[in-house]
Amino acid sequence: MDSEGASSESSSSGDQLEKWTEEQDELKKKLIAYDDFTWKLSSSTELSQGSEILKYVGGVDMSFCKEDSSVACACLVVLELPSLRVVHHDFSLLRLHVPYVPGFLAFREAPVLLQILQKMRDEKHPFYPQVLMVDGNGILHPRGFGLACHLGVLAHLPTIGVGKNLHHVDGLNQSEVKQSLQLQINEHEQTITLVGNSGITWGVGFRPTLSSLKPIYVSVGHRISLDSAVEVVKITCKYRVPEPIRQADIRSRAYLQKHQTESFKELAVRPPDQTEP
Repeated sequence: MDSEGASSESSSSGDQLEKWTEEQDELKKKLIAYDDFTWKLSSSTELSQGSEILKYVGGVDMSFCKEDSSVACACLVVLELPSLRVVHHDFSLLRLHVPYVPGFLAFREAPVLLQILQKMRDEKHPFYPQVLMVDGNGILHPRGFGLACHLGVLAHLPTIGVGKNLHHVDGLNQSEVKQSLQLQINEHEQTITLVGNSGITWGVGFRPTLSSLKPIYVSVGHRISLDSAVEVVKITCKYRVPEPIRQADIRSRAYLQKHQTESFKELAVRPPDQTEP
């Protein structure tokens, strides 16, 4: 490619990133970072009029073809509490036309996840999730608006961000967080609040078991407080990763493995609202 072509491509990518940043900023204005739901976490809690017990927790994840990372399988799983039994799952096999750009994951993954959620809502499915766990961050994000926030605002659904790696924002450091959690083993503490240099609370580092060496990072997505988000994560963890996301990961991988020999040209339908940078 000549220098003029490279310059044109760079300018186009820069324009797209600017557009995405503006869209994130607009959606962020609609973000609700407190409890905005009627359900309660436990049957032991006294129910007020119009409230209900949390029964259906969803999880979303995407798996990618090793031979072609643009080919992906999106999965939505719904589990029933307190048994953690899977009561619903759905898949979408597609070819992604938006590249992964750090800080802008939502523009690659949110469109297809929204389609799966909307399909379930349109069908008036009895197992539609009351809260959704997302394999990705919420406000624990360079601009305070990760995939879990993006998806929650557009779906108008309480969402929780669950990350396996820590975004180094506002002075937060993954190795220091792990060391702090390790020091708490003898104190039987499972969480550490992630407070940045600015004094902002970004989320919580959480070890599902005291023997866990690798924490997960929980943050507010939309329509839920950090305290409630952590409680939902706690009651859905059998292993390191909360069961709704773990099941979505397992099932999306299996579905992709089963169908990857089929013609992706027929399966890879481009979501209408995806835009190439």
